[in-house]
Amino acid sequence: MSRRRRAGITILFVLAAAFLFWLDHGVIKPKWQAPSESNKSTKSYDLEKYHAKTFSVVNVVDGDTIDIDAADGKYDHTRIRLWGIDTPETKNPETGVMYFGPEAAEFTRKLALGRQVTIYLDESRTRDKYNRLLAYVKLPDGGFLNEVLLTEGFAYSDLRFKHDFYNKYKQLESAARSQKRGLWEKITPEQMPEWRQDKIKNQDENIKNTD
Repeated sequence: MSRRRRAGITILFVLAAAFLFWLDHGVIKPKWQAPSESNKSTKSYDLEKYHAKTFSVVNVVDGDTIDIDAADGKYDHTRIRLWGIDTPETKNPETGVMYFGPEAAEFTRKLALGRQVTIYLDESRTRDKYNRLLAYVKLPDGGFLNEVLLTEGFAYSDLRFKHDFYNKYKQLESAARSQKRGLWEKITPEQMPEWRQDKIKNQDENIKNTD
């Protein structure tokens, strides 16, 4: 083999080694790399940080959404969406202020704002699509805010997602509805959330199909 050919092969090996080094340390990262700091909001991380821990409620956004005094990534507070229920909107620009929304927000404010609450998570899921923490919130008196809102007629049982207390929450709503508590006293189907209206339509269609 000529000296020129050997030199060419050597250069190719050097270039190949340099390229592999760049892949390992440069812009292209291997898929197996360790998780970054921005990916800490995982299920196991949430369970370790929040589950069965007590925090102070520093803000009430609306009936089913609160902030607690625990940093969450770049935010000073952790936003919690009460798991398993849905209260009428007060801040959503698409829906505007819905029937019984202000009443539900004020009810949550009286029960939770400034109070020490204990957070319980569902192991099947800890975050929603907006990265809010999904939680059952235990009040100082031992009751759960999620359940109190249902019992007193300030919230719907959220039938869109399965969770540990799905059937119990359906029963709590049914009892409030039969007793015409809270929003159930005068509400019309048109005043309900869109997802709830769709559920009613589907139920009516199923009934017609079985006749």
